[in-house]
Amino acid sequence: MSRAHLDKDPHEVAAMFDDVATGYDRANSVMTFGCDRRWRIATARALEAGHGDRILDLGAGTGVSTWEYARTGAWCVAADLSVGMLRAGRHRRLPMVAADALRLPFGSDSFDAATISLGLRNVVDVHAALVEMARVVRPGGRLVICEVSTPPNRLIRFCYRRFVLRALTWLGRKASSNPAAYGYLAESMLHWPDQRELGEMIEAAGWTDVEWRNLTFGAVAIHRARTPTQ
Repeated sequence: MSRAHLDKDPHEVAAMFDDVATGYDRANSVMTFGCDRRWRIATARALEAGHGDRILDLGAGTGVSTWEYARTGAWCVAADLSVGMLRAGRHRRLPMVAADALRLPFGSDSFDAATISLGLRNVVDVHAALVEMARVVRPGGRLVICEVSTPPNRLIRFCYRRFVLRALTWLGRKASSNPAAYGYLAESMLHWPDQRELGEMIEAAGWTDVEWRNLTFGAVAIHRARTPTQ
């Protein structure tokens, strides 16, 4: 079984997710106590996609999030580094592309919006990925990121890191086809920037109007931004 390390080598990350592709959606739901569904709905609302909008769902995995966004009538493409994850989602019959977040195979201004859910922390160079997403989104287009974050309440933050995160990792290992992968996922959660730090990273990559909203007591947050109009 493959397990990525926190240096986030793209080949290691892709191989790890190839290993967990079978049953990944089920393991994710078990690990989050079903909150993943609510997070997808909240992300779709933040995306504000309309009929005919062109949406890039990066780090889409099996396309479960892409399918949620496509329900609005938008044209959505699922892109992921892991071919195994994309293959596991073929039954959803969505446009799917194997793609590296640092070198997206799309022309400039190709999309009205780009989004990534619980996948940005797996990218080796977050700044470069944010810049690349800005390149493929038209001026005035949208960015929506749903990612793990830091509960602002001190007591909740302590309980989350000391107890909840361990429980979630244990559940994920029990439900996964590759239990070792969930050690990496837990470590990546602990080392990820908080809401403000991520907002500053998004702004530094050239996005404007950066804002965020906490979900599940701040254990997850949605960040939203726009590309400059000029």
